[in-house]
Amino acid sequence: MKIKNSVVIVTGANRGLGKQFAAQLLERGAERVYAAARRPELVDLPGAEAIRLDVTDGQQVADAARTVGQADIVINNAGFSSFARLIDGELSDIRREIEVNYFGALRMVRAFAPGMRDRGRGAFLNVSSVMAWLGFEHSSSYGASKAANWAMSNGLREEMAGAGIQVSSLLLGSTDTDMMAGIDVPKNRPDKLVAAALDQFEDGVNEILADDAAKTLKAALSVDRGRFVE
Repeated sequence: MKIKNSVVIVTGANRGLGKQFAAQLLERGAERVYAAARRPELVDLPGAEAIRLDVTDGQQVADAARTVGQADIVINNAGFSSFARLIDGELSDIRREIEVNYFGALRMVRAFAPGMRDRGRGAFLNVSSVMAWLGFEHSSSYGASKAANWAMSNGLREEMAGAGIQVSSLLLGSTDTDMMAGIDVPKNRPDKLVAAALDQFEDGVNEILADDAAKTLKAALSVDRGRFVE
């Protein structure tokens, strides 16, 4: 799927990776970029069309699909992390992680896939995380939601085989976004990470390992360890 002259919608596009995706899509010649956010007034990106979208709201997803019409590319970037622990974290926080990171992306797929199948072309880029493969004292409920997102991409790829629809999953480690603002660890630069991800996406890569952390952890999945942490 080539970006030039395409119609794209990016969820969670008001900041962080989502804003970078929208900006770089415009730079690469996308015809129209819909920057979707729960608060579209916060979208500050010349050339992008801001639309209201909470991916946990089925009606708003349906409205977005009608507004956009025939999307060539859907980038499921919207994400939420509560840093809840599985054993004693608030279930409402854990449910919201699943609602945003898994069901939200799935709602978008179900809204846009039928039109793509009718036209015989289209692409989804679903933003997962290396947390899908990790276990920590914190954030493991977030990891479970991102593991569901990763598994969803694998399943969609099979369900839509032969339909001309690309399904790419993006795996990345710690990146310098608002979500990670309070965590003191080395972080990817969002602009460089998005540029590398879009390069691989245009090359048709199904599982985009965007940084060294993703490459190392994917290679270690066959190792029988309780934690993928050095």
